[in-house]
Amino acid sequence: MIPPFETFYEAHRAEIFRFLDRRLGRDRSEDAFQETFLRALRAYPRLEHGEHLRAWVFTIASRIVVDDVRHRKPEGELPELAAEEGLPAFEDLAPLTDDLPPKQRAAIVLRYGYDLSYDEIGAAIGSTEQAARQAASAGVRRLRKEHQ
Repeated sequence: MIPPFETFYEAHRAEIFRFLDRRLGRDRSEDAFQETFLRALRAYPRLEHGEHLRAWVFTIASRIVVDDVRHRKPEGELPELAAEEGLPAFEDLAPLTDDLPPKQRAAIVLRYGYDLSYDEIGAAIGSTEQAARQAASAGVRRLRKEHQ
C-alpha cells in the first residue's frame, strides 16, 4: 500500500535534505531538495507498491547530485569537509568509494552507510537483489585491493 504523498514527504524530507546539503552545500541543496520531491511527486501516481520508498527517494536525490556535479564547472579548490560528531556512516564512505563504478559505489553506500537490505538496494539501483549483492561484493573486493 502506498501512503499519501504528504506522509511520504514528512517521513523522508529531513534525511533527504541532510544528504543533499552534505553533497552539494547549502547554496545548491535547497534547489536539489525541491527538485527531488518534485520528481517524486510526478512519479508517485505510477508507483505500484509502497515498498522501498526510502531507497527510491534516495535514488532520485543521488541522481540529482550526479546531474548537478556533471553540469557544474569547477570553481577553485574543493572545500575540505569538516569531521563532525554524529555524522552518518555514509559520510565516512564517500571519500573511499569515489573511484568505484557507479553501481558498486551505490551498493556499498546504501548497504554500509544506510544499512539497507540487498532487496532495497536492488530496487534503488534498478536491478535485482542478487545483482545488488554482487555489486557490493565486487566493490568491497576492489576497495580492499586498493587500500592494502
